[in-house]
Amino acid sequence: MQHYIITLKWGARYSSEYVNRLASSVRRHSKLPISIICFTDDAAGIDPSVAIYPIPQIDLPPKEMVNGWRKLCLFRRDLPIHGLALFLDLDIVITGSVDDFFTFGNEDDIPIIHNWVPWHKTLFRPDPQIGNSSVFRFKLNECGFVWDQFHAEKEWALSSFSPPQSYLTHCIRPHMKYWPDTWVRSFKRHCVPTYPFNLVANPKLPEDARIIAFHGKPDPDEALPGYMDGNLRHYTKPAAWINDYWT
Repeated sequence: MQHYIITLKWGARYSSEYVNRLASSVRRHSKLPISIICFTDDAAGIDPSVAIYPIPQIDLPPKEMVNGWRKLCLFRRDLPIHGLALFLDLDIVITGSVDDFFTFGNEDDIPIIHNWVPWHKTLFRPDPQIGNSSVFRFKLNECGFVWDQFHAEKEWALSSFSPPQSYLTHCIRPHMKYWPDTWVRSFKRHCVPTYPFNLVANPKLPEDARIIAFHGKPDPDEALPGYMDGNLRHYTKPAAWINDYWT
């Protein structure tokens, strides 16, 4: 079965450089004959080694076309490629081999990140069983049940689920499996020291991590020189190691 790395790029926040860095990093961290696909509305500047396709159509309210709801377009049954796809958000940094992501579990499983929740929110309740869709795997054109279910209950889904990845979890739960915890780590949760230590200590790369996900803020280009949004709890000193992998 053909193996693909796929990603989505729309709007202006993530430039073609993000796509090119992702592609370069995948090739450095894989020994498999992987094809890299970008579904985008603007292919300008993307390296010719990356195959470009238009973003599959999906009927969503305008405000939902710029967030994770749009990822559901990948579950159509008429995509132009067939095979096993590992979806990667553009705002990730690959720090280890990605090959095991293709062989983990069974081909019919849909592995996904177990979403990270701040520790204080799990003091009196179990860790919520919600996936984070920054990294997930599925069979192209063979998971149309997600597409069908969404269109059968679209209004309810859009009004009932936040963030959108919680709805994807709802749809794929019978097939869902979590990646091993150490494979994908959160920059905010696992790299940045807890406040107030973040004010004096630089972010560290966790041992054994293969992918670092930059969900929310900062993005990799913001974390590299250090980040400040006005809240000292969100402050990060420079993460110079990003330069070693994000090229």
